[in-house]
Amino acid sequence: MENQAHSLGRPFWTFWSAAALANLGDGIRVAAFPLLAAALTDDPLAVAAVAAAQFLPWLVSGLFAGALADRRGARTLLAAADTGRVVVLATLATAVALGWATIALVVAAAFLLGVGETVRDTAAQTAVPRLVTDAQLEKANGRLVAGEIVGNEFVGPPVGALLFVLGAAIPFAVNGATLALAVMLVLSLPLTLAHRATATSGDSPAPQRDGILAGLRWLVRQPMLRTLVLVSAAVAAADTAWFAIFVLYARDALGLGAFGFGLLLATGAGGGLLGSFTADRLIARFRHRIVLTWSMAITAGVPVLLAVVPNRAAAVVVVVTTSAAFAVLNVAALSVRQRLVPTGLLGRVIAAARMITYSSTALGALAGGALAARAGIEAPFVFSGVVAVAATVAWWLASRPAAPDALGLR
Repeated sequence: MENQAHSLGRPFWTFWSAAALANLGDGIRVAAFPLLAAALTDDPLAVAAVAAAQFLPWLVSGLFAGALADRRGARTLLAAADTGRVVVLATLATAVALGWATIALVVAAAFLLGVGETVRDTAAQTAVPRLVTDAQLEKANGRLVAGEIVGNEFVGPPVGALLFVLGAAIPFAVNGATLALAVMLVLSLPLTLAHRATATSGDSPAPQRDGILAGLRWLVRQPMLRTLVLVSAAVAAADTAWFAIFVLYARDALGLGAFGFGLLLATGAGGGLLGSFTADRLIARFRHRIVLTWSMAITAGVPVLLAVVPNRAAAVVVVVTTSAAFAVLNVAALSVRQRLVPTGLLGRVIAAARMITYSSTALGALAGGALAARAGIEAPFVFSGVVAVAATVAWWLASRPAAPDALGLR
């Protein structure tokens, strides 16, 4: 009985496998995109623009993706989004192979891939509560974050860097192949995910006529959740500010080549995996508020170490600890949203939250590039530390007056 109670079920693991393949391809691109940008230009702002272009679509199409997730089946949206990304990657790989690639083309491709990601990620998060029980949300989200880390940080980046060394077009072609396999798995998911969710008896009604802004309006009226989204967005912006120029820092300050850069990113996956697999236990023991506070502080605060100690050992410490903390932050924040938001609004609220977060992330990437260009390569790390203090204090004070349990923050 215990094993059955704790089992996440075959449909979830099929869903997890599709997500893992998509994340593997994304991880390959995590290393390949900055390496391609750095090969085309030495301008830090131009390199950062490629990173920003991947997050900017949340500002443009994020709310629309949320409305789609509340109206269409997750299976259909996941397959359509990944199929579109396969087309974009095939076009980019061809252009790179033929020597036609420019920074403008890379930025455009990154933006279009980001548009597909807004649809895929929103639909995927609305699917999780329909695949597992409420008591299993932290565990399921932790396993999904673990798969994301393995693909995005552990396996993908070194593979992407190695493939880039073999041929600049190869990582993008392989990324397209992994997404094609993910589509096949998604299409094998239960038909229940092919139809939009309906509100349960305890949910507030969310009629379709409320439109794409309904989720944003609901979020604005929830003080605790609103604060959590805003401070998480600030932390994400700080994290991206230094990571957007990290390829240049690794090359110039640490003396790492393309493959060394990929290995450094992969090193952080150990901490990320630890964070994702222990997040549910940490939340059960210390409660959401404390776990969220510490994960915010570590994610944005530790990178300042590289402004003080610019060596490879410090870089390892930074990527390991920030990856672990960011994994815990993601699991805790996502589980809170999935519990608190009415079923009929879940897609739109998730999209609104991610729109705010990723818009801030895009601005953070551009800010990191601008700071590095004007004040030196270490400036984004200092910026991250300043944001860490402000965001952590803001969350701790804002979450203290209200009883956390009232909003499901156990």
